[in-house]
Amino acid sequence: MSNEVMTRNSEWMNHIVNHLNRMVDNFERAVMNYRPMLDGERFMTDKELCARLQLSRRTLQDYRNNGVIPYIQLGGKILYRESDIQKILMANYREAYRMKSV
Repeated sequence: MSNEVMTRNSEWMNHIVNHLNRMVDNFERAVMNYRPMLDGERFMTDKELCARLQLSRRTLQDYRNNGVIPYIQLGGKILYRESDIQKILMANYREAYRMKSV
């Protein structure tokens, strides 16, 4: 850096401000996505699970009613353990395959 005076419009100052803005955005995103653990486990609400799996709330309710997906109900609140969801996804994982041409 030279002996030039830093002003609000200087290239170096713009670089610093842009970098700080990216840091603030990353911090805000981390805070929004933070879910504290309870005894080493993370839980999701209906809304969070629907967003992650790209499902409607009605489909999620059908999965609960049909015993497809485990859940915890506390009063009117439904929670899902992330580890249970991961197990279900892995149990239903299917390798890609390609038909061989004859």
